Amino acid sequence: MNLPCIQCKGRNPKNCGRTFCPITAKYNALFKIKDSLKSEDFQGSSPAPFIGRFGYPYVNVGLLSPPEIKQDAWIYDSPIYWSDKNFKIPKIVDLRSALINSRFKANIKQQNKLLDISKEVGMASKPVDLEINLQKKPLLKLTTSADLAPMGPSANLKKAKITSNPKIHTKVEKVVSDFDLKSVNALIYLYKSGFDENFLSKLLSVGTLGKKLSRKLVPTRWSITSIDSSIGNDLLKQIKYYNQIDSYEAYFGSYLGNYYLILCFPEVWSYELFETYLPNASWNISNKTQYTTDYEPCTGRKKYAEQCAGGFYATRFGVLEKLSKFRKQASVLVLRFITGEYSVPLGVFVCRQATRKALENKPIIFSSKELLIKYAKVLIKRKFGTNIDFLLENSLLLKSIKHQKKLVEF
Repeated sequence: MNLPCIQCKGRNPKNCGRTFCPITAKYNALFKIKDSLKSEDFQGSSPAPFIGRFGYPYVNVGLLSPPEIKQDAWIYDSPIYWSDKNFKIPKIVDLRSALINSRFKANIKQQNKLLDISKEVGMASKPVDLEINLQKKPLLKLTTSADLAPMGPSANLKKAKITSNPKIHTKVEKVVSDFDLKSVNALIYLYKSGFDENFLSKLLSVGTLGKKLSRKLVPTRWSITSIDSSIGNDLLKQIKYYNQIDSYEAYFGSYLGNYYLILCFPEVWSYELFETYLPNASWNISNKTQYTTDYEPCTGRKKYAEQCAGGFYATRFGVLEKLSKFRKQASVLVLRFITGEYSVPLGVFVCRQATRKALENKPIIFSSKELLIKYAKVLIKRKFGTNIDFLLENSLLLKSIKHQKKLVEF
């Protein structure tokens, strides 16, 4: 879907109701690095690989790097740091757009020298210095898709060479060299050892985990959701043995124009997400509030969350981390409100970090479900001018709570 403000080329954001034009933001970010794209050959510090998904099982494999050696190149691919420092959208767009995507085509099961380099980049704890030779000068390309994160210039890779010793943690080497260890077990081991989800998704995407014959490239978009789902499922195994929370709780917080109201009920685990697009949000150019939703009962889901997609699992991951920390379980209804402030799609890390920020805030405690629901209605009406009755009426989680009988009732 093309953003409607392409009609005005960013000259009049009032056409779409936004105060910040995504077309202008992307163009300005690309223009800033134009002067550095002088040659097909350059040296850069690569903080991440990128595995495309189109054409699967033949996919584009990219080495992302700024067009020069940088000591702080890690900052170009550090969502948790961006969130901790409250980076704004233009700053993140600048960082992502400054990474040159030096890419080549490969089969997901293929092995060659360029793939070995991409694996080194994915395994390394710090950006890897590379010498890059491209077939042509990197091409500046302005994309206006509403569901793709900003991308920098790209070009087909002719040759690449590592010019520094990659720093690979001993625990990473341990799981990579174990050809009998399943990838999910390797990921859980590394997560419990302190490696964050961004690093784990890179490691999984370059095909360095799992049993020997099962190893393959995993598109970056899929690997991110796989991490959120796999680590979340492992946390949930223990959470289901914990006692339920003692009261009704509400958390509220935001990040980059994504506002999260998280309602926790003293029930067994279940989870539901409503992604609500307010008028003039990035995916909603109408003047009406729209939403998508997915639900997970205590017994779990059997199918992928098609409506909310990766946002469902990223948000769920943040919720499960919180419950695991407090050693409690609950039924959790999450209402996400996407406003026009979120003018440039940046990826599902925004969902994960916005959830974490909301859950870091002090909860408001209620003695009954009715008071919790009333608070939610008043808060959202005051904050966004939106009546959420239509959301609550369609909530499968609330219907389940209403009709589910507890053992103490017998």
